[in-house]
Amino acid sequence: MLTKKQLELLEFIHARLQRDGVPPSFDEMKDQLDLRSKSGIHRLITALEERGFIRRLPHRARAIEIVKLPDAMETGGFVPRVIEGDKVDPPATAMPVEATNATDVPFVGRIAAGVPIEALEQGPSNVAVPGMMLEKGGNHYALEVKGDSMIEAGINDGDIVVIREQKTAENGDIVVALVDGHEATLKRLRRKNGMIALEAANPAYETRVFPDDQVRVQGRLVGLIRSY
Repeated sequence: MLTKKQLELLEFIHARLQRDGVPPSFDEMKDQLDLRSKSGIHRLITALEERGFIRRLPHRARAIEIVKLPDAMETGGFVPRVIEGDKVDPPATAMPVEATNATDVPFVGRIAAGVPIEALEQGPSNVAVPGMMLEKGGNHYALEVKGDSMIEAGINDGDIVVIREQKTAENGDIVVALVDGHEATLKRLRRKNGMIALEAANPAYETRVFPDDQVRVQGRLVGLIRSY
């Protein structure tokens, strides 16, 4: 049995996926359900997962698979789809890592998803990354996340994030940002009036705002790997 809010969220995710092939953002979910904060959405998604209606996939960035629908929502021919970030045409089912033509990318250390830490702690090894996470024509690297400031974006302490190396980013992208040349952090980037805001995805952390020339983008999040 689902609560009214849980059912409303499941219906909203399902309808958006069927219409656009991509999920609503946490902000859109919050507005749709008229909630005050995204932490409420995080709790609802966790509840839906615990009840077996959705499943968050361990080898995709922010990926959710709809496992089943309540009887009241069932329609003929319903096929579960994968919700994966902002990609336009997500695959219908999850693929095992062994079938994704894994590629080794450099593991360059740890990065803070919380209070920024001193630059990147260098790591000596590589990480095998499913080919579907990598974008053509770009260099990629991997980082271990330390901290919990991005949990509402599906990024937990200990996760491995896959980053496409680049110096620019669009508003709303989750990026590796270097602040004042020595503080590296993983945050969502927003630009406005010559300033850059680095937003957390956890209400316990404040947004930090800097002049544009104090922040350098070092890469954009394209994938996530989680071990259980």
